[in-house]
Amino acid sequence: MTSEKKQSSHIPIRFVDDNESDGEYQVEDIAADADVIDLNDTQSNPDDSTSEVSESNADNRGEGVLVGGPDLAELIASRAELKRLQTALAEARDAVARRQADFENYRKRTERDRGDTHNRIVADVARKLLPVVDNLARALEAERSVETQESNEFRHFLHGVELINKQLNDVLESLGVQPIVAVGEPFDPHIHEAVVTEPSDKYEPDTVTEEIARGYRMGERLLRPSMVKVAARDDE
Repeated sequence: MTSEKKQSSHIPIRFVDDNESDGEYQVEDIAADADVIDLNDTQSNPDDSTSEVSESNADNRGEGVLVGGPDLAELIASRAELKRLQTALAEARDAVARRQADFENYRKRTERDRGDTHNRIVADVARKLLPVVDNLARALEAERSVETQESNEFRHFLHGVELINKQLNDVLESLGVQPIVAVGEPFDPHIHEAVVTEPSDKYEPDTVTEEIARGYRMGERLLRPSMVKVAARDDE
């Protein structure tokens, strides 16, 4: 294409008089032809430079499109990946929060079950020891009610039994076993078991007047109700 532009499109015309010689014509024609060729060369150079600049701009524009396209695609892909990661992070946080709540509930349920199991075992053991405590209390009460001349050996023996009774009650108390207060309290069928009812001048009706067998409880758990005597009403 460049070679076609460099070819001259002008045809040199020369008017020659009859007096001019053939030699002069040839020299002038050669010079004119040279001028025409130089002019054509000069005119062709700007076209060549312009075409080179145009081609360069076109190349630059092409490169801009090629560079801008991948960058934009990469930006879109990065934003999509960021959104996906943010969604995954939110889901992971929700999963961790749910797992933590489940673990906390499991820990509380385990502690509650362990406490219930411990209390149930202690209650069973204490319930089996209560008759022993009752027998020791009756033996000591009977001994105190009888006025006899006791020897020193018997008094030491009795003192040892009292220490055993106190120690056993201390053990039950350390396990959370507490005696139920009965005498002077209003009769409560949930913790009291009425064995006898009789009129009383000292207590109001439906009041516990005497404790026959002591009752025990451990926290909210009733180990054994108190066997009591209750003041009767007037109509009874």
